[in-house]
Amino acid sequence: MKQVTIFCDGSSLGNPGPGGWGTILRYKNREKELSGGEAMTTNNRMELTAVIEGLKMLKEPCDVTVYSDSSYVVKAINEWLKEWEKRDFKKVKNPDLWREYIEAAKPHRVKAIWVRGHNGHPENERCDELARKTAEKFKEKTDDC
Repeated sequence: MKQVTIFCDGSSLGNPGPGGWGTILRYKNREKELSGGEAMTTNNRMELTAVIEGLKMLKEPCDVTVYSDSSYVVKAINEWLKEWEKRDFKKVKNPDLWREYIEAAKPHRVKAIWVRGHNGHPENERCDELARKTAEKFKEKTDDC
């Protein structure tokens, strides 16, 4: 199986508010940057969307290491998700996205590693920049209305 690394971050200007996500996919010495966002969302939704969109880009089963500054995302992937699924996501926030994550992750072996945000981690800083730029674009659009 190919070893792939996904770095990701999410941003929300207000919570909820305009949001963005940024992802870097790395395989060997190749990288691909992705970003997107929504006009009205939360930080946690953008953090999780960044992971999902990265996984969707993979064309074959891979060993995936996800680096995120979101303890919500990291702990859910590594610890909580199986139990949430057993109880059909009752009393869990963002069940729609967690179901989407499960589908996107199915072919892969995924583990998540927490990194401290805004602490000089180059890929995390870049993902934050991608997420914030996208969130700002959505904010500008809503400010124009």
